Amino acid sequence: MQIVVISPESRDPREVPAMRRFFAAGLECYHVRKPSWTAPVLEAWLSALPREWRPRIVLHEHHSLVGKLGLGGRHDKDEGQGGGPPPGAVSRSCHDLASLRRHLGAYDSILFGPVFPSLSKPGYGPPAGFPWYELWALLRQTKRVDAPTAQRPARILAIGGITDQRLARCDEIGFDGAAVLGAVWNDPDPARALAGIRNEAARLEKALNGA
Repeated sequence: MQIVVISPESRDPREVPAMRRFFAAGLECYHVRKPSWTAPVLEAWLSALPREWRPRIVLHEHHSLVGKLGLGGRHDKDEGQGGGPPPGAVSRSCHDLASLRRHLGAYDSILFGPVFPSLSKPGYGPPAGFPWYELWALLRQTKRVDAPTAQRPARILAIGGITDQRLARCDEIGFDGAAVLGAVWNDPDPARALAGIRNEAARLEKALNGA
C-alpha cells in the first residue's frame, strides 16, 4: 500500500524537520497544501527546502511553481469538470463515485474520500448512506488483472480519518493506499506516527502477497 502525507495548512515548526525524517525513511510523495499562503510566500518556503526533495513534492496551490521549481507535480481539486488533466497534473481529489469514474485513468493517483470521520476537520466525514458496496465493486472491477490498462493505471488512495488501525479497512474496500494528515500532525512526533502507519501498510502488503 502506498502512503502519502499531506502537509499542515499553516506554519508548523515541526514540518521541515519531520519532512527530513519522512524522506530519509523512504517517503515517495509529500503533498504541500497551504491554501492561505500567497504564491511569493509559498515559493520562498519551497525554495528554502533541499533541492533533492523537490521531485517528491506535489503542490495543491499556485501550480505555476511546479515547473518553476522542478517539483513533482500538481494536485487538482474535485471541481471544474474539464476533460483530461492539465500539464503537470499527477493527482486529484474525488469525493463521489461519478467523479471517480470520470477521472479513472487520467491521473497517476486519485485521493478519494472522506472515507472515515476526519481527524483534522471536526464534523467532516463520509455522507450518510454512502454506497460503500458500489465503491467496493468499482475498485474491484477496475483492479482486475485482465482489465484494460487505461481503466486503472492510477492508484486510488483513501483519504479522511486514516490511521494505522483503519488501513485494513481501506485494504478490504480495495484502495491502493492512503493519504494521511491528522494522524501524523496531531501526534507530538509526526515522523514516529508516520512510521507506525507505514509499518502497518507494509504488513498488509506482505499479507496480501502471501509473504
